[in-house]
Amino acid sequence: MEINKIKLPFRLKKTVLALGSQSKNTICLADGNFAYMSWVHPDLNNPADFLKFSKSVGYFLRKKPRIIACDPHPEYQSTKFAQKIIAPKLKLITVQHHYAHIASCMAENGLKNQKVIGVAFDGTGLGNDQALWGGEFLLCDYKNFIRSASLKEVPLLGGERAILEPGRLAAFWLYTAYKDNFLKLDIDFVKRMDKNKWRILKSMHEKSFNTPSTSSMGRLFDAVASLVLSKDKANFEAELAMELERVATGYGLSLECARDRQATGYEFKIIKQKDKYIIDPTAIFKGIVSDLRKNVTKARIAHAFHFTVAQIIQKISLKISQKTGIKKVVLSGGVFQNKLLLKMSLELLKQKNLCVFTHQKLSCNDSSLSLGQAMVAGVRN
Repeated sequence: MEINKIKLPFRLKKTVLALGSQSKNTICLADGNFAYMSWVHPDLNNPADFLKFSKSVGYFLRKKPRIIACDPHPEYQSTKFAQKIIAPKLKLITVQHHYAHIASCMAENGLKNQKVIGVAFDGTGLGNDQALWGGEFLLCDYKNFIRSASLKEVPLLGGERAILEPGRLAAFWLYTAYKDNFLKLDIDFVKRMDKNKWRILKSMHEKSFNTPSTSSMGRLFDAVASLVLSKDKANFEAELAMELERVATGYGLSLECARDRQATGYEFKIIKQKDKYIIDPTAIFKGIVSDLRKNVTKARIAHAFHFTVAQIIQKISLKISQKTGIKKVVLSGGVFQNKLLLKMSLELLKQKNLCVFTHQKLSCNDSSLSLGQAMVAGVRN
């Protein structure tokens, strides 16, 4: 069995077996000063992947862990499996998805139990409030976390169907920005829209039928990609977002970009709610619509959007840093597989003298999640 060995920043008192996520799953055994991670099981809903997963769990159970860690999502196969194998001498601990992302990156970088600003951007993960998170700023160490900021929540019209039909997300953001007047916008996306289908989706939203809320940054990328590229559907999750990155990267290498003195982004709003910040990207969509109507190139719009998200990361991280005195920022989650966004974010954060940590050996996607679960569960006991 192929195993990835990771040196931990300190010794854990009890052996922990963490069962990871639903997709891009890995299993992690944290024992003493080291963590041992399995190969990736791509999708636990796939019988062949689940069989390999269960065999991997059986292999690590021989090491007699004292603690089992898993994601709190009740529909994850890894979570269901964890609940089945719990025995009298085994303690089960659930670790919130985005918190585990940050803890994994902390551990990989050798950070001890200290407060950091964690930026966790991905598709979706179950939040403590049962909503689908994914655009999160966490103030955390290995013992606990506080959700300091997040992207404004929007409904996934039709649930998971919206992931493969990002046009639904784009339409809702336009509705948020312009109400029903968005149907009169002189842009290709609106001209191509199925207006009857939109009326059904709008009715679903008004009746709160199959419209779970999400603060996902991955879904925001999907919505912008659908609007800019004028594509309604994807063959797989994040397909349009990946194409948007490719288009934006092309602009960065172009003569048009070279003539610009500096990168520019779109406006966005930061709203203070008690002890938390909400990032409202409505103005981003208004800016994009304005550029589309001016026939600004799709490449330039895509590049400006990436820069805007990097600015969001910089501004929110700086606000939290100024309030807490914490200078260390940890970036994790599948959205940071976007190399252009990562590069822009690193540059803007370092401009503010913030110390940034990213994944080096492991991936920032869910394949590193089990390491974070193991660290949190190990420290809490």
